[in-house]
Amino acid sequence: MPETAPPNPPGPQLSARHRELLDQVLDKWSVQILESLCEGPLRFNELRRAIPVVTQKSLTTALRRLERNGMVERTVTDTRPVAVEYRITGIGKSLQDLIDALLDWTTVALPDVERARAQFDEETARPT
Repeated sequence: MPETAPPNPPGPQLSARHRELLDQVLDKWSVQILESLCEGPLRFNELRRAIPVVTQKSLTTALRRLERNGMVERTVTDTRPVAVEYRITGIGKSLQDLIDALLDWTTVALPDVERARAQFDEETARPT
């Protein structure tokens, strides 16, 4: 009788709540904002310069979403003119290793992905 290993317990299941959080934290601008803030606190316009392709509206929306989810902290200074500074929180900083791992994965996988895209595009461009 062959020995069989017990089945691995199921991992975390992707629920609607998980999906919502991942969508909000790993969207196009949030990843770049978190990456920038890992270097240190930045004011709004410094973030805009760090991510030059983001619009003011998109940056504001992403920062509010990150603040709501506890990833970013917003501080208003009592200077003239009033300044707003954003800094990453502990929970936001805990994403750094995961984001770095995703970036490492994209670096390794990108050549294969580009080949697959080219092959797909070539095959779908052929008349049938």
